[in-house]
Amino acid sequence: MKNVLVLCTGNSCRSQMAHGYLNTLQNGLATIYSAGIETHGLNPGAVAIMGEDGIDITGHTSNHVDEYQGISWDYIITVCDHAKENCPFIPADQAQRIHHNFFDPSKVSGSEDEKHAAFLKARNEIREFCSNFVQNELQ
Repeated sequence: MKNVLVLCTGNSCRSQMAHGYLNTLQNGLATIYSAGIETHGLNPGAVAIMGEDGIDITGHTSNHVDEYQGISWDYIITVCDHAKENCPFIPADQAQRIHHNFFDPSKVSGSEDEKHAAFLKARNEIREFCSNFVQNELQ
């Protein structure tokens, strides 16, 4: 079983969505963890948009990367530039590091429709990335 860490700044939105998709798509091939270099709690917009796609992340918690010391990582996926640039040292020589900067829908202001569209766009991009990752890396 492989260990996959999805890392973002606050472990509240993008990493949580990726965690949800990877858990759903990987079919027992890996244990998925998500963490942040800070913790901001679950973003309600992320929870809602994932629910629209049938994935319940309400049981997820916002974790700090230091909580996972001692785990032997196979993959470390950073989903925002800030986390990649400010990530603390993670001793994982064998881990393959993958980076994809997804824009942060939680930063979008405007009408409810505009906010929903931003979360939908991010969610769909994350779903595609996670599907490709499972097919190309975990199979």
